[in-house]
Amino acid sequence: MMLFGLGNLFYVSILLVNAIAILSEDRFLARIGWGSTPIEPAFGGSRDEAASVKGKLVNLISSVRTLMRIPLIVINTLIIVYALVLG
Repeated sequence: MMLFGLGNLFYVSILLVNAIAILSEDRFLARIGWGSTPIEPAFGGSRDEAASVKGKLVNLISSVRTLMRIPLIVINTLIIVYALVLG
């Protein structure tokens, strides 16, 4: 019995990318300290925040928001048309 087919996996991945793409940097990400504004280190501090997991996740979120905007519009439109036509 295959409960989780490729179609459902595709829907879940599109929903996750949509969720990442709609995160508001001003309203949500900045509140939890994940904004992309550069933080100046204090005296003796280092600027290796880009190498941390948090820095990489912030870069991933901003990259998804930048690069996937137009493809997500097209993919979401195709999924809606598919769902309307074939149910």
